[in-house]
Amino acid sequence: MTTREGSLEAPTRHPLDWKNPEFWNEAALEKELERIYDICHGCRRCISLCTAFPTLFDLVDESETMEVDGVKKADYWKVVDQCYLCDLCYMTKCPYVPPHPWNLDFPHTMLHAKAIKFKKGEVNFRDKLLSATDAIGKLATIPVVVQAVNASLKNKPLRKTIDNVLGIHQDRKLPEYNGAKFRATARPDNSFAVKDGERTPGKVAIYSTCYINYNEPGIGHDLLAILKHNEIPAVLVEKEACCGMPKLELGDLNRVEELMNINIPHLVKLAREGYAILTAIPSCTLMYKQELPLMFPNDADVQAVKEAMWDPFEYLMARNADGLLKTDFKKPLGKVAYHAPCHQRVQNVGPKTKEALQLAGAEVTNIERCSGHDGTWGVKSEYFANSMKIVKPVARLANEAKPDYVSSDCAIAGRHILQGMGEGATAQKQHPITLLKMAYGL
Repeated sequence: MTTREGSLEAPTRHPLDWKNPEFWNEAALEKELERIYDICHGCRRCISLCTAFPTLFDLVDESETMEVDGVKKADYWKVVDQCYLCDLCYMTKCPYVPPHPWNLDFPHTMLHAKAIKFKKGEVNFRDKLLSATDAIGKLATIPVVVQAVNASLKNKPLRKTIDNVLGIHQDRKLPEYNGAKFRATARPDNSFAVKDGERTPGKVAIYSTCYINYNEPGIGHDLLAILKHNEIPAVLVEKEACCGMPKLELGDLNRVEELMNINIPHLVKLAREGYAILTAIPSCTLMYKQELPLMFPNDADVQAVKEAMWDPFEYLMARNADGLLKTDFKKPLGKVAYHAPCHQRVQNVGPKTKEALQLAGAEVTNIERCSGHDGTWGVKSEYFANSMKIVKPVARLANEAKPDYVSSDCAIAGRHILQGMGEGATAQKQHPITLLKMAYGL
């Protein structure tokens, strides 16, 4: 039997049947965990991806039987806790995903387990707090408060206390907050004529995301500058809340639905008016392209937003293919160590960011390995050491490139990689959108 029984079909994803009462049957979940753990133990192809698989294989190898049946059921959850839902095992490694009859979906089985764990109340205050990105951002960017928050991020005694009390690692470099929120300061230009291409709508709506709005609004402003330079009319989504990815990773599916109900009415209006909807954070793009459509497969509005959602570089390179992207680049970018984030890679759009940077004249070292940060996972004290271990080969490749810039579409991954490169690193961290704007000389 060959991979997927000789099938040449791409991996397919089944909807997440979370509205079915049987979904919440813990005994049935444990039986499914045992089934897929046994398949993974017999294969071990994913051992280098993250710490979930080594955790599983160590549990098996240290058991009395050296098989999954020798692992205590209570220890199954140790594997679940190590999975941060990057999706790489499903999309790039596993030979047993659907349409293979074994129907193995490791990430969504881990999500299933996280959802049951959350429903049982086995999630602590810190994890709930870290996943409330919108609420934290609104509080942290209040005038005066923002200065205090940013100062606290660099205060070593305070960080040690926070580590001891909350379990947010004192050595994790955290993003600062910006009181000049993107949505409050952005001035999109909607005055240009719409020029639709064969592949691309000629007008764009920006869904800013929590991170761009509260932490690095400059990335959003740089995206607007690129669109303006290319005479693409742009608007902001009228109203938005968190995309729901942090709550999904926590297993809080009800809150994901609440956020979906806030966002989708505004997004679907734009989708049906012919806008391309762009998000500058890959996890947010993926949420609308994959996770929400799988959670709500029969919701026509969700499916319409899925079709209208674009990664920014996916859109810009499609625009280039339409002959409608300006290539009047003025400033050399030099060497760029570019990291392709997991949540962008699994969108299956190809290496569009790398292609755009090369189009702009950059010498790109392309790095396709997980950085190990994953949202809030690498922030937590118990996973910090593992996150720094996972980033080591990425940081090594970046250091070997001797780059002028370290860049990733995932801004927190970029910061994590730079931290992994060590104190002697001389490269600047810049988001790819910022680099493209710089190349235009804007």
